[in-house]
Amino acid sequence: MLKRIFAAMVVMVSLLFSSFSQASAAWDSYKARFLMPDGRIVDTGNKSISHTEGQGYAMLLAVANNDRTAFDSMWNWTNNTLKNKDNGLYYWRYNPVEADPIPDKNDATDGDVLIAWALLKAGQRWNIPAYLAASDAITQAVLKHTVISFAGYRVMLPGANGFNRNTYVNLNPSYFIFPAWQDFANRSHLVAWRELIKDAQTLLGKMAWGKAQLPTDWVALSADGKLSPAKEWPPRMSYDAIRIPLYVSWQDAQSPLLTPWRNWWQGFSRNQTPAWVNVTTNDTAPYNMNDGLLAVRDLTLGATPAEPQITAQDDYYSASLKMLVWLAQQK
Repeated sequence: MLKRIFAAMVVMVSLLFSSFSQASAAWDSYKARFLMPDGRIVDTGNKSISHTEGQGYAMLLAVANNDRTAFDSMWNWTNNTLKNKDNGLYYWRYNPVEADPIPDKNDATDGDVLIAWALLKAGQRWNIPAYLAASDAITQAVLKHTVISFAGYRVMLPGANGFNRNTYVNLNPSYFIFPAWQDFANRSHLVAWRELIKDAQTLLGKMAWGKAQLPTDWVALSADGKLSPAKEWPPRMSYDAIRIPLYVSWQDAQSPLLTPWRNWWQGFSRNQTPAWVNVTTNDTAPYNMNDGLLAVRDLTLGATPAEPQITAQDDYYSASLKMLVWLAQQK
């Protein structure tokens, strides 16, 4: 009996180390492709700009791969280059070829949240109080400048400026990073984070349009509580909204909020799944999901997870989705 138990433990440990060795190989590929020597992550699918989303994703991956050297380089570049000292948030976009690399002085709250979450995890993993303090400062700034009560809900605006239109607010549901919010709630014990989670889940359950019955990338919440696809963007479930089931699954793989995604994707064979759907016309993309999008599909449908492999065909976003799906599976 003891021999069988010992053998089972050996198998479990070997599988664990195999998973991390594979992930480490993918992380090395990711760094080689997208991490600059100064700590900047380059979005190869978007004219090689950088943004807080990419910095946050890569910082999370560095923690998961126990790579403090890479983490420090990314955090130092982000904090020194993108921090808005007036409000404690981070300028969302950096373009090195422009005379002013940061022409838009707004933030993107998903980037702020991801950076704060990575700092929280780094502080916990490596026992660095300064990281924890930096995370706390960012989350406090996020709550102060981007979280409001509107139409009876606690919501996080996509940025500090430009999204509250008085009679309605524009929301990006792919910014509802539930596992991060949960970790912030556990650390701070602030009611605001728990209300954000509860209200965002309620709102997501009502974002169901067209044949697909899915949310769009951008959603308008009116003062009377009605939801509709935001008029300023195409009414598509597309490259933003694909992250909704990723974050929902990351927090709770059994969430009923995943049901419409499963229903939609199960209507297509894996390799013939369209990259987006227009919920107004029900038209679908004339091209299919790339490997990064398919990784989220696989996660949502409960498919056997594959180890991440970063290929030459993967741009920054596709590679990031692959790595994030792997990370979600390690929880």
